[in-house]
Order: sequence, then C-alpha cells, then structure tokens
Amino acid sequence: MYLKVHRIPGAGEVVAACDSELLDVTLMHGDVEVCITREFYGTERVAEEDVRRALAGADNVNIIGKRVVALAEAMGLVNEEDCIMIGDVPHAQIFRI
Repeated sequence: MYLKVHRIPGAGEVVAACDSELLDVTLMHGDVEVCITREFYGTERVAEEDVRRALAGADNVNIIGKRVVALAEAMGLVNEEDCIMIGDVPHAQIFRI
C-alpha cells in the first residue's frame, strides 16, 4: 500500500492511502475520471501496520482499493455501503467531526 499524510495548518491532517497496484492508474466510471497520483497517495510503499496506525488517528481519510478499504472496514471505520465504486474499485472518504 501507499500512504501519505497531508498536514494542513489550522485544519489538521488528511490521510491518503491506496492499494499498491493502483498508484499511477486512472480509473474511469462513466464520465468520471479518477487519477491515483503519487502527489496525493505518496511515493513509498508502507506496511499494512503503518496504514492501520495512520487510519486509527486520522480526522480525515481518503482511501481507494480493495485491500485498504477492507482494512478500514475491519477497523470499524467504514462500511461497504459507505463506499463509492469506481468500476470494481472501492473508494471511501471518512470525516470525523
């Protein structure tokens, strides 16, 4: 998996994570195009435990991919019905208020 934590002054953090095989891929679903970029999701592979730790403490999360979404589901952070499907790839955003 790839992981990047965006630190936004005054607004907290956004944790972005994706499955490894999705990095640098563009997904299409009808007229919607989703580009999974290194700038947003990071450039270095990380262990599942690193992603788990980042998700556990995050106020805002943006995840895409079957494995990373399954991890978030196993942690009780998101449910399958909360995900948007882009083709056969699940995508979720989590906001803690």
